[in-house]
Formats: sequence, structure tokens, C-alpha cells
Amino acid sequence: MTDWRPPTVSKYLLRLLILAVCISIIGLPGLGADLGSATLPPFVTMVLGVSDQQSPAAQPPNGSNTQTLPQTPPPKPADQNEKAKDDRMFYVMPNFLTVENEAKVPSLRWKQKFVITARGCFDPYEFVTAGILAGIRQAENAYPAFGQGAAGYGRRYGTAFADQVDANMMVGAVFPSVLRTDPRYFQLGRGKFAHRFGYALSRIFVTRKDSGGDTFNFSEPFGNASAIAISTLYYPSADRDLSSGLNGWGIQMAIDALGNELKEFWPDIHHAIIKHRHSDQPSN
Repeated sequence: MTDWRPPTVSKYLLRLLILAVCISIIGLPGLGADLGSATLPPFVTMVLGVSDQQSPAAQPPNGSNTQTLPQTPPPKPADQNEKAKDDRMFYVMPNFLTVENEAKVPSLRWKQKFVITARGCFDPYEFVTAGILAGIRQAENAYPAFGQGAAGYGRRYGTAFADQVDANMMVGAVFPSVLRTDPRYFQLGRGKFAHRFGYALSRIFVTRKDSGGDTFNFSEPFGNASAIAISTLYYPSADRDLSSGLNGWGIQMAIDALGNELKEFWPDIHHAIIKHRHSDQPSN
């Protein structure tokens, strides 16, 4: 039997970065623009504490001479588009569990945690990344018991997608609901780079309670550990050992830490992209 060893953390993260950049550059930016301009679903606007429409002004009773107050002008469509685009990093990567202004956002109910996390799990981007990861594993003949050909690729695709769903649901919904913590990332958005970088990294170990205040982020390590344990149900027995499990746990923790950094600095990157586009436009 082929002696397969799981890829190292650095090698795996390098592929993840290359994957994100490639998807952002080739072909998909147009798709991201279309998604960004769409109206947010009602449950998302409720969670984020924003509204796509202004509430109608109160109507006076019939026969009343009460003067109607002027309505506040609706926000410009461009502002709505910019806000919607922030829900996708690099215009394609789901970013539904990120909060920019923590002072205006209420805590989530357990159903909301499941709905928002599931929305990210079954986003089209996740199906694409699972397919590319399955192709890499197929080329390396990872998990030889799966075989090659279409059947082997299908098994690798299924396990790769299941891994993503397991980890996301455990870390973003199941454990936060049981422990009554908030799975969202609250951007710092101010201060020097080193301070913000350290803050984003610390959110792996620190999270917010539903009742307010910070607490240890048990959902992150234990949620990922639970996902690794669940994966033993569908991976070949030859690949279910403590070493590969610990390696997979470390990889997922590192990916989540990288994800926090992207969530923290994506608004800055987004602003730089928009500024560059405006500078490229010829002046009238």
C-alpha cells in the first residue's frame, strides 16, 4: 500500500491562497459583481441590523389635518452595492459572519446561527473549492483506497465537501448555540497594522458571549476536533490515525486564523481596489 502522508500546513495554506487568488482573477469577478449587487435576504438584513428599504412614513388618520413629516431620502444604490459586496471577500468568498459595526448589531438567536452558517456552507464558492481540492488529491493519489477515475474523484469530492460542512457547522452553529457564544467575527477596523493583525489572530481563542463580554473561544478548537472525529466515519480505515487527525486539526485552525486576517483587512483591500479603479477612469 502506498505510504501516503497528509500535506504540511504550509503547503496546504499555500494552495489555499493560490486557489483564492485564481478564483478572484479568472472569470469569476463578473459573477461576484452580480452577487454583490443583489438585494440581501431579509434574515441577513435582520442579523446585520440594516435595511434595504426605508420604512414608510406614518400616515395620518382619515380626515386629520396633521402634517406629514418629510421622508428621509433613501440611500443611494451605490452605497447599497458597496455594503452588499462586503459580504464576499474578493467578490467571491463568502463573508456572511463578519460584522463591521459591532455597536449596531444585536446578538444572534440559535436559529440564526444555523441559517447563516448553512448559507456559507452551501454557497457556490464552497462547491468550487471542494472540486479543486478533490482534483489536487486525485493528482497526488491521496487516500489510495478511493481509487482513480471518475469514481475516485467523486469519493474525494464528497469527502472534501463534507469536511467543509462539518467544520463550518460545528464551529459556526452547533458549539456557539450550545455555549451561547457569537460565531461572528467583529472587525476592529482601526489602529496600526500590527495591532489589528494581533487582534484578528486572537479571535481564534477569544469570542463574544451572547450576553455580552468576551470569553474563551471553545467553539474553535473543539468544533474543529469534532469535525475531524466525524470525518473518521467516511475516510478509509488506513487513513484514520491520530497523526493525520492532529495534522488535519492544525490545518483547519491555521485556515481559520488566516480567514480572520482576511476578514479584518478585506475592507482595506476593497477600498484600495475601488480607489485604483477610479484612478484608472479617464477624467471628463
